[in-house]
Amino acid sequence: MFEFFHSLSGWVLLSLITAVLFVLAFEFINGFHDTANAVATVIYTKAMPPYLAVLCSGFFNFLGVLLGGVGVAYAIVHLLPVELLIDVETGRGLAMVFSLLAAAIAWNLGTWYFGIPASSSHTLIGSILGVGLANALITETSVAEGINWQKAIDIAISLVLSPLAGFLVAALLLLALKRWRPVSSMHVTPDLRKQGVGKKHPPFWNRMVLVVSAMAVSFVHGSNDGQKGIGLIMLVLIGIVPTQFVLNLNSTAYEISRTRDAALHLQEFYGRNADTLAGYLALGKSNGTDLPARFRCDPAQTEQTIAALLHSLEQVHRYEDLEPQARVDVRRYLLCLDDTARKVSKLDSLPAAEKRDLQKLRKDITATTEYAPFWVVLAIAMALGVGTMIGWRRVVLTVGEKIGKQGMTYAQGMSAQVTAAMAIGMANLFSLPVSTTHVLSSGVAGTMVANRSGLQGGTVYNILLAWVLTLPISMGLAAGIYWAASRLLVAS
Repeated sequence: MFEFFHSLSGWVLLSLITAVLFVLAFEFINGFHDTANAVATVIYTKAMPPYLAVLCSGFFNFLGVLLGGVGVAYAIVHLLPVELLIDVETGRGLAMVFSLLAAAIAWNLGTWYFGIPASSSHTLIGSILGVGLANALITETSVAEGINWQKAIDIAISLVLSPLAGFLVAALLLLALKRWRPVSSMHVTPDLRKQGVGKKHPPFWNRMVLVVSAMAVSFVHGSNDGQKGIGLIMLVLIGIVPTQFVLNLNSTAYEISRTRDAALHLQEFYGRNADTLAGYLALGKSNGTDLPARFRCDPAQTEQTIAALLHSLEQVHRYEDLEPQARVDVRRYLLCLDDTARKVSKLDSLPAAEKRDLQKLRKDITATTEYAPFWVVLAIAMALGVGTMIGWRRVVLTVGEKIGKQGMTYAQGMSAQVTAAMAIGMANLFSLPVSTTHVLSSGVAGTMVANRSGLQGGTVYNILLAWVLTLPISMGLAAGIYWAASRLLVAS
């Protein structure tokens, strides 16, 4: 599996190992924040012993990463402009990855130290946006093209709406429980239950709901946040050793055939809609398979790109049979065709039925470029789990006691956890990254308001301040580090 290591120079190998360790460090710290939130309520309510809870959480995080696919991973990756993704040589790739990771790690460590449930998702996205904007300024590219703004807007909406939904749904769920069973012991805190019946453990059914919902949050967290680490490692691998990872070398002949067929169907699709798209795609004005010396993604080059892709994949049954540069070229063609199809799908003049067909074609086009080796999934899952087991105490205390003026009741824990599991699970269906931290902490805040327990202004202020500052600070840090690294590359 790792035969390619033998062919790497010592410097490239060291760079690769260091970059992967940086990603794992980010996911390890992510465990302090987000994964700890997944078990905060179940630990605070004494539904599970702490170390059993974090071990089970680590296992379900692993399952979530393993079974969650790579949709969220590549949603994060594609925040960067496609030109930066198709033309990253080793030096710039290293600068890009180390810049965004250094910024994300620095902010995550700082907020963890003060016990503030800050969002690793916000931090990572801000760092990626910062690198994209800095790259646009360095290369004198339009800022409008420096970031995949449509993807950024979709993610921003997800990150803003998910905490609001968590607050409202958790509050309504708690009110429903109070109306259904107003005098139930699930509406007391562990300390009050200890005083009343000598037990801190919740009643049996409440305990079951708390445990199941905690593991559900862990699972959906793994399938959402864990994928962000997967996306980062794939950026590292593609940037440093592109010939081995630009395409999934384990793709079967059938999968490669599907990719080739998707290109043919895309060609047919554009021909079928030539009246609408001829001007935008310069249809009928191509010059065979000739492409500019400096290849870039341009809708006007769509016909040439399809022709070049079909020529490259002619009689190819294994990607390993392609020359190293040909693999890089095939990935460039596929990413550009997908990028153009995304832009075309936004055109108002295209019928809705045709847009649906185009979305299906996009999935087939990217099937052999959007992947992750199993060892990457395993490494990310382990980093998340270990981080949870080491850093959970600070966040558990904040979630359990410092958001509301009173301790959390069993019903509040259930309401917040069930809401978080549903919200993150829904986001996974649409391949949108969300913040486990913000969804759960806002759910706890919603239950405190619904329970009339009151909120601790200081903690809520700190959480909101971190929520507001995370994006601009991480953007500024990443942009500054990337700019400095790029200057060093030019000087050397």
